[in-house]
Amino acid sequence: MEKTELIDAYQSLGIDSKVIAFCEDIERNLEERFKAIDKVAEFNQMKVLKAMQDNRLSDVHFAATTGYGYNDMGRDTLEKVYADVFHTEDALVRPQLISGTHALTVALSGNLRPGDEILSPVGKPYDTLEGVIGITPAKGSLAEYGITYSQVDLLPDGSFDWDGIKAAINEKTKLITIQRSKGYASRPTLSVKRIGELIRFVKQLKPEVICMVDNCYGEFVDSMEPTQVGADLCVGSLIKNPGGGLAPIGGYIVGKSEYVENAAYRLTAPGLGKEVGATLGLNAPLFQGLFLAPQVVSGALKGAIFAANIYEKLGYSVIPNGNEERYDIIQAVTLNSAEAVIAFCKGIQAAAPVDSYVSPEPWAMPGYNCDIIMAAGAFVQGSSIELSADAPIKPPYTVFFQGGLTWHHAKFGILKSVQKLLETGILKL
Repeated sequence: MEKTELIDAYQSLGIDSKVIAFCEDIERNLEERFKAIDKVAEFNQMKVLKAMQDNRLSDVHFAATTGYGYNDMGRDTLEKVYADVFHTEDALVRPQLISGTHALTVALSGNLRPGDEILSPVGKPYDTLEGVIGITPAKGSLAEYGITYSQVDLLPDGSFDWDGIKAAINEKTKLITIQRSKGYASRPTLSVKRIGELIRFVKQLKPEVICMVDNCYGEFVDSMEPTQVGADLCVGSLIKNPGGGLAPIGGYIVGKSEYVENAAYRLTAPGLGKEVGATLGLNAPLFQGLFLAPQVVSGALKGAIFAANIYEKLGYSVIPNGNEERYDIIQAVTLNSAEAVIAFCKGIQAAAPVDSYVSPEPWAMPGYNCDIIMAAGAFVQGSSIELSADAPIKPPYTVFFQGGLTWHHAKFGILKSVQKLLETGILKL
């Protein structure tokens, strides 16, 4: 295929030749980094494949169950595969877990009792957990059940406040929650190595404390997961990285058998636990999505790095910067105005295969303390492993970009965001 044909294809989708030329040079300089990402994806692909082969995955495991879901062989095998992939004793992988927030709620509720305290040694958790914990008053919060919360912020340079953490751990501290990704904060995402250092420090102070990692957006970015460096529990969403874009719903909780079992009793009912829960024919896409996940994540990761380099060259502040190591698929870009954030998100929406004609607008989404704009023309509603962007409409007006089921779609989304900023006069090339 001639180069001019590809340029024509982009122009037919509304990308100006100036945008194409600007971005082409940056992409060329990222070839070596992209090769390194491909190597991690190759390793993770073999890891997932081995787990499926070791557990003798068969087409009989794709059969649907209904009602109570007793003896669902597919569900049980899927959970064994997840346990092997994450190197854990057990796993709870269910379509009844509707989101990452729900999975975290189940893990917390199942393992905490009145009088216990949660400690976050990495600052405030993601907005939707504020109501769960009770930082923001909400019906059914853990605070209503007498579970308290303590927090130690990271130091200004992003390092752990070791003295503050030591002082915060007390006789009530039952569970440490570690959010791997940054959420809507400006702090760095935590590497698996740093998470391991934090867990070792905490365990030296109080060996019996449960260390739980919110792993959302981080799965398969590295060749290791937090459960391989001491995490007792690891929690995430199937409509993010591990679902590979095919999982239509679901979440996972992996870790030590006792803690996974406790979570299962909270998800279903005391005395029932993992024995029930029909999968309603969803096993096949959950298996297939996991199989594709290492490749899908590698494409999203390339898109994040590409976005960082594009917007850094345009003069915007980006986290992580264009050269930093990556520990999740999220790219934060500070655009300095609400108008720029909205234009960026409109570009991402216009690049989508679904609802590309829709214009996203900020609104008061449940669970957030300000208006939020979200762009996501996705095959699965809310699937942030698909090309998406979202932002709180408040200073410093930072947009969070993630996903892309393929690298080429992620690339196009970034080009389209630059195009929208150019068309609105916010940006000049």
